[in-house]
Amino acid sequence: MSANLAGPSTLPPLRRVLVRAERRWRLPDLAAVWDYRELFWVLALRDIRVRYKQTVLGIAWAIVQPLCTMIVFTMISHVARIATDGVRPEVFYYCGMLAWLLFANSMTSAGNSLLGSQHLVTKVYFPRVILPIASVVTALLDFAIAFVVLLAMMLVYGVAPAPQVFFLPLFVALACAAALGFGLWLSALSTQFRDVRHIAPFATQLWLFCTPVLYPSSAVGGWKRVLLDLNPMSGIVEGFRWCVLGRSAPGLPALVQSIATIVVVLGSSLYYFQRVDRTLADRI
Repeated sequence: MSANLAGPSTLPPLRRVLVRAERRWRLPDLAAVWDYRELFWVLALRDIRVRYKQTVLGIAWAIVQPLCTMIVFTMISHVARIATDGVRPEVFYYCGMLAWLLFANSMTSAGNSLLGSQHLVTKVYFPRVILPIASVVTALLDFAIAFVVLLAMMLVYGVAPAPQVFFLPLFVALACAAALGFGLWLSALSTQFRDVRHIAPFATQLWLFCTPVLYPSSAVGGWKRVLLDLNPMSGIVEGFRWCVLGRSAPGLPALVQSIATIVVVLGSSLYYFQRVDRTLADRI
């Protein structure tokens, strides 16, 4: 027994890791994000459990919000005689709300991700960009549940899916990319200016009415259409309806402009997020 105790140790040698802040602007280390992929899934599952834990309706909340908004918008369309491109108003508005809520809920969750996990950020090192990314991914569960209801609604009203429905994942990815870009900006700014978390919901409500959800983009012309195309969500919402319902194909200039805006916002937010990450533990 004494010989075994005196033998060479089988433990691996200790490795010292130095974590220090970078002074130059750079993109997040995507290789490090991949190394922490298990933590990513843990955080994503945590967000899903927290969202539906101790709730009366559970996952039905993913349906209640677009359904109630659809009812209100349908009533408004009947009173104001708003055209819906020849599609049943119920299906038209519910489809548009799915695209919008995927973006809005993902952006809000990503914007609150850092402050909501400050106990974790201040104690353990990991690539903090994982937090907003995990928040965006978990919003896809709500979208999937609500999309099944859309298919059932289309079956009831006799609306057949368009042949280009296979392009729908492209617009889902664009909506998630847009939500991540703006969410990264909100999450980074909220650690420096705490009133950002109060301004964001109000700005999101105004943003909804600047997006062709209540009305089709074909009803807007002239200089108003130019302003509408500046909104990156305009092309995405119209793309959703084009894929699912086959009506009002998004104009190529509007779609290109939406993609270009998303690329700029996402790239700039990644740079700024990495810059803020240097002093994040002290500010939060």
